[in-house]
Amino acid sequence: IFIASSIETGGAWSTMEDVSLCEAWFQVCHCPLTGNEMKFFHMWKKIHAKFCEKIPESPRTEMALSSRWKLLNKEMAKWRDALAKAMNLYRSGENRTNELIQAQMWFSAIRGGKKSFTHHECWEVVKYCKRFIIIPTGPDVVLNETPLLDSTTSDSPLDSPMSEDSPIQKEPRPIGQKAAKAKKAGNSSNHNSKFLEEIARQNAIRIEMEQKRQDMEVAIQAKCAREKEYLHKKDMEKTDRETMAMDTSHMSPETKQYWKLERRDVIRRRLFQDDGPSNMDWLNDQNH
Repeated sequence: IFIASSIETGGAWSTMEDVSLCEAWFQVCHCPLTGNEMKFFHMWKKIHAKFCEKIPESPRTEMALSSRWKLLNKEMAKWRDALAKAMNLYRSGENRTNELIQAQMWFSAIRGGKKSFTHHECWEVVKYCKRFIIIPTGPDVVLNETPLLDSTTSDSPLDSPMSEDSPIQKEPRPIGQKAAKAKKAGNSSNHNSKFLEEIARQNAIRIEMEQKRQDMEVAIQAKCAREKEYLHKKDMEKTDRETMAMDTSHMSPETKQYWKLERRDVIRRRLFQDDGPSNMDWLNDQNH
């Protein structure tokens, strides 16, 4: 069986590719109309099409996207569990340190202390999905022995929604299939809009940070170029001074002629830099 190399399948995955994959997966799988009714084959065909819209001419295949998503899905599920654990410790009063730090510690413990969670951009895309929503399971926070959240049960008959003498009320009739689909579509649409707004906000932050980084690199390069030019100029001035101060009295005629030409070049270059080429006329006259 031939297995394509990582280079042939697109090489290592970049953060932009991972985020684009998560966005494509969300847009397809959480579609209010067809998200829950697609077959596996058609689902990844659509995800691949969405992915290619975001990254044109990408060499990633449907199988590559599916394999990558399995890995991301596993990592983010563990991150969700780590966040839930950290949140529960905070709610129980056992820990008051930063929840994200605690979550990283739990995630690293799950992975045997060898790896920390790094797919934060992907998590921002999917964290509101049903499978990744964090549901705290720790005890409710209380104030003066009174729960801050209403309890679902009550020991007092006065708090009961119906008295013991009242007849048993019938359960409401379930809504029809069309009404259920319409309600689901409306909720999913609102949820989808919230996701897309969050994605757009995160993308804007990433673009702004990347632009600042590029501007800083350009400024650093310009500063280095100026310093390099300054040092080069200083070295040239030192060499020119040494050339002009060269004692040629003890040299042979050929060597004297060489240094004479060198001095002429220095004078020519200095005159050109200081006052322009017009001041070279007197030097040209001397050479004739």
